[in-house]
Amino acid sequence: MDGCHPSGQARSRPPVNFTSPCLALLLVLAVVPALPAQREKLPAADLEFVEKTWPEARKTQTGIRYLILREGTGESPKPGDKVNVLYVGRLLNGTVFDQATEPDKPFSFRVRREMVIEGWEQVLQLMRKGEKRLVIIPPEMGYGTRGQPPKIGRNATLVFEIELLGFGRD
Repeated sequence: MDGCHPSGQARSRPPVNFTSPCLALLLVLAVVPALPAQREKLPAADLEFVEKTWPEARKTQTGIRYLILREGTGESPKPGDKVNVLYVGRLLNGTVFDQATEPDKPFSFRVRREMVIEGWEQVLQLMRKGEKRLVIIPPEMGYGTRGQPPKIGRNATLVFEIELLGFGRD
């Protein structure tokens, strides 16, 4: 009994105009482009391998995946800090391409001074002193399309175990 009052008497209602809201919605949908989904940074074959091998790996907004192997404590390094790290760098097939594993001879560099690959710059600013992570770096945040011949091919996904021994401003 549309348009009827509970008393049973007919009641007049103002007409509902759906045209304006519908047109506005259509215009918004037509003009606003669809928001792109976050693009996967790993090549398809690498992604499949990584997800099977390290299914519990967390993912940053930039596409780096990581596992915390040992928690650290305190603050994280900031741009300009000198960090001291131990690491082993591997390709997805397990081949070691670089390493610094002797505690008395750590690899040292300053954060955000373009001394290392972008993936390292990002990850180390998330780590805390004493922390050890397994880090999976997509090609574009590693050596990209050029690679680092002869050890690292083009578009290689890199896997690092990184331990942050310490950092400071010195």
